[in-house]
Amino acid sequence: MPATPRFASLYAFALTVCLPLIALSPRHAATPARAATQAAPLAIGETFTLESAALGETRRINVYLPAAYHASPDVRLPVLYMPDGGIAEDFLHVAGLVQVLTGNGSMRPFVLVGIENTERRRDLTGPTDDPEDRKIAPHVGGSAAFRAFVRDELMPQVRSRYRTSDETAIVGESLAGLFVLETLALEPELFDTYIAIDPSVWWNRDALVSAAPQWLERQPDGARTKVFVATGREASASQPMTRLLVAMNAHASPSLQITHRGFGDETHATVYHAAALDAFRKAFAPEAKPAGH
Repeated sequence: MPATPRFASLYAFALTVCLPLIALSPRHAATPARAATQAAPLAIGETFTLESAALGETRRINVYLPAAYHASPDVRLPVLYMPDGGIAEDFLHVAGLVQVLTGNGSMRPFVLVGIENTERRRDLTGPTDDPEDRKIAPHVGGSAAFRAFVRDELMPQVRSRYRTSDETAIVGESLAGLFVLETLALEPELFDTYIAIDPSVWWNRDALVSAAPQWLERQPDGARTKVFVATGREASASQPMTRLLVAMNAHASPSLQITHRGFGDETHATVYHAAALDAFRKAFAPEAKPAGH
């Protein structure tokens, strides 16, 4: 039925007057956006720089302190050192593992100390007489100076800054894993636990592997040193790593507690996180409480 003039005028009135009033009523008014605070940096630890005489440069150190460190002013914790410890390197994911595993009781709490790189391939490699090795970077073969920095400059600084126990450990992957094993061979008493993940034992024509029977047998007597070696699928099938594992089984001193884990589903690029998770659970497992506690 056609609209009457009176109905049409009322409809027009509703459209022009009533609907805008409904939209402006408190019940139907749009809720203004709540003011957001300005973004601020998100801190997960501490950082400081250290002038190194051994290296002739300034090095940045990143530190993660687990909740147990803050829980009591009297607690003293062991220290886990890691090369490749920059924020843009491996520090964040390893700190995350320490946070999760200490939180769920899978590992004892450690102070994590990450050493940020300047010239990675210089610091983490020993001397080499292989021309192919020298092609990977302008400078190589500086591991002795880097180890002196860790031993004589960084470790005393960490002991002075933080409440630490005497227990120390080191973790590294690839060339950093090579540095871990080289340190075990040359200065086995520097750390209590050595974790080498997919170590680049091919360096200098497998020299560390060839010398393994000698350095494995001359480990000092006394407290047992934990050694954890992890390999991805490429390294597990490599001839140098196979020779090293055979030597570890045949020549290891009784003072060495050696564990090897192969991660067949992981590549060299992906093995670090999975292997570190496994290594931390095994090497740093909480001490079993006596029955009845």
